[in-house]
Amino acid sequence: MPTYTLAAAVAAELDIRKSRFIARALPVPNRESAMRELDALRAEHPGATHVCWALLAGGQSGMSDDGEPSGTAGRPILEVLRHHEVDGVLATVVRYYGGIKLGAGGLVRAYTDAIATAMQKAERIERIERGLLTVEVDYADEARVRRWIEQHDCELVEHAYAMSVRLVIRMPIASREAATAELRDLTHGRASIAPDTP
Repeated sequence: MPTYTLAAAVAAELDIRKSRFIARALPVPNRESAMRELDALRAEHPGATHVCWALLAGGQSGMSDDGEPSGTAGRPILEVLRHHEVDGVLATVVRYYGGIKLGAGGLVRAYTDAIATAMQKAERIERIERGLLTVEVDYADEARVRRWIEQHDCELVEHAYAMSVRLVIRMPIASREAATAELRDLTHGRASIAPDTP
């Protein structure tokens, strides 16, 4: 079953009873990358009262109320992401407190509305997991393999010349098995092919 992520970052800003809510959702490859984005966001908004977030990234999902009452920020943000059926997405809402308490129900609505407003602008794209394939060929087969790379949804990320030519190709993981068979046929079985862990 295909999974979807965002084509690009989206943002929105709402003023609710004098509090400012700045929402942003962006595609991220993993939790580590999401945490770097959060650090940058905190640095960008040093005076913010709260920086709440939710992350959907396969087995690396998470959320934080960042000091708001438990369940009033991170969970509502996460529910909006789930509603949009995305993965590999970090959603954040920066709040500048305006002096009027919103209450638990008001906070849930505010965080939900802020991120939902941003997500209305989002374009979903299919998330295609990519991996590497290392192909070693004779010099005579190099041009043939390079032509094959250009004709398929692949990217040559590295090449090295020694006794043979070593080409490292980035491609959709789902295509690696078929690609291995095609490249073996193309080189009449001379290619040495191994999948790499990304």
